[in-house]
Amino acid sequence: METAPDSIDKTLIIRFSSIGDIVLSSLLCRILRQRFPQSEIDYLVKAEHADLVRYNPHITRVIEFPANGGIRNLLKLRQSIHTAKYDLIVDAHDSLRSRFLCWGLRGVVRLRKHKIARFLLVKFKINLYKSLGYAQGVAERYIEPVSSLGVADDDNGLEIFVHKESLNTAERFLRTWASGDTFIGICPSAKHSNKMWLKERFAETAAVLAREAGEGVMLFGSRDEHGRCMDIEEWIHEKCREIPVFNLAGRTSLLETAALMDHCSIVITNDSGLMHIAAARKRKVVAIFGPTVKELGFFPYGTLSTVIEHESLRCRPCTHIGLPHCPKGHFKCMNEIPASRVIDAARQLLKVKGTVGVIE
Repeated sequence: METAPDSIDKTLIIRFSSIGDIVLSSLLCRILRQRFPQSEIDYLVKAEHADLVRYNPHITRVIEFPANGGIRNLLKLRQSIHTAKYDLIVDAHDSLRSRFLCWGLRGVVRLRKHKIARFLLVKFKINLYKSLGYAQGVAERYIEPVSSLGVADDDNGLEIFVHKESLNTAERFLRTWASGDTFIGICPSAKHSNKMWLKERFAETAAVLAREAGEGVMLFGSRDEHGRCMDIEEWIHEKCREIPVFNLAGRTSLLETAALMDHCSIVITNDSGLMHIAAARKRKVVAIFGPTVKELGFFPYGTLSTVIEHESLRCRPCTHIGLPHCPKGHFKCMNEIPASRVIDAARQLLKVKGTVGVIE
């Protein structure tokens, strides 16, 4: 790090995507602001994800890269970054695109992806993470490149800031459609198919917990996930017609989803971007992890949580981000996790006061 800490007046954070990674970078944004309260802190992100950082008070300006942006957009953006003369650039993405933007500039630090350790873990199940002292969570890994500047974790977890309009939309929904003040939150999808627990087990879990707590169920997801959530809604009603179920998949923005999660006593989720939003809103979280493991860095961070996984399977992890199907064809990492195990974990979390910590 060539830049002296006392001379950092302009900072740029680069993280184009995706939902979970951007939410995990909120810790970095906050502690950089604490360390450099007078500095300008800009954030470069894809336009489709800009709302995740748009209202963050620690960020001075959001720079949006077009979703389908090409080389012309990159060239124009590269010129503006060079002209801006940033004292510090945190490349939290470390891709060919982000490296191109920063090429030739001073004061650039990068996320350490530990690609060799990751390769050995996924392909040969050789785990070097602990022996080499690598930070286990991606949120903490974002901090490593700036640790020499006196920046450190403040133990306050993640953040996502919700605009007043989104809060009002959530409140209108609750007044108009929902009965009751608290709900069981269900996030049954993920970007990759082999990270999804079985639909019928989500339905069973939701039905049991909602019936015991006297609460309704909120199903969260994108427009593409609406059909999956419809199936879960039908299965819940087959088990108990009286449980109010609200299928919000494709009907709410990410910030509206975050606002509605505030009304959930617990969130049951796959390893997904919505899991990190739930953690950022300090919800109690039960996360079901199949093909991925803790060393890859994406366990729930900074909130009271339990992770359910099939720890004895020798084929885990089979990927670091997810796959369209199980490479072995048996999908045991998810098929062999019963609903009863998730239900019991949720019951234990619901008994605990507060929202900080991890239940092993």
